Amino acid sequence: MAGRGLSHQAIALWAIPDFVEAAARAGNAQAARTPLQRFSAWTQRTGAPSSIAVAHRCAALLRGGDLDRFGEALERDDGTSRPLDHARTQLCLGETLRRARRRIDARILLRSALETFERLGATPWAERARTELRATGESVAKPGVAVRDQLTPQELQITRLAAGGASNPEIAGQLFLSRKTVEYHLHKVFTKLGIAGRLELVKLDLG
Repeated sequence: MAGRGLSHQAIALWAIPDFVEAAARAGNAQAARTPLQRFSAWTQRTGAPSSIAVAHRCAALLRGGDLDRFGEALERDDGTSRPLDHARTQLCLGETLRRARRRIDARILLRSALETFERLGATPWAERARTELRATGESVAKPGVAVRDQLTPQELQITRLAAGGASNPEIAGQLFLSRKTVEYHLHKVFTKLGIAGRLELVKLDLG
């Protein structure tokens, strides 16, 4: 088949960034160094800013989250030609900043990455970005899913009362539940909706 060799070579090269990230996350950076050298050499030959940016991202990952390399990756490419890769770099840097307790800086990158992933329909990547945003303490609702559809009937009832200002003992009394049961359900609600506490309940559309 004409062009088959070149096609397979390109596929093999573009599989390297995924391999590098997997190796870095598995704590086996050494296994990815030689493949990354091959990928980096190819990007330099092509001269494509978006490809060079991916190489910088990979190098940052193998260096345990090198902030300078991540910065170079974002400076090289604004996401116009390869928006998914640009968003992936934002996600990786956001994760690194979040682990370094730089939550505000992380949120800016993670929000941008999430927006791109959702626009492109990259659901697994969007879920990962959404999870990271929640880890920074930010509330992130799933697009197109109403809050009431994410909760059980009892959770929704308790949430509505809590959002209306009722205390846990008051909720327990109204619904003939124990205080511990109310606390348990509210904790589940906070986890499901990715919110930090009851003060955020008043912002929700509870139908």
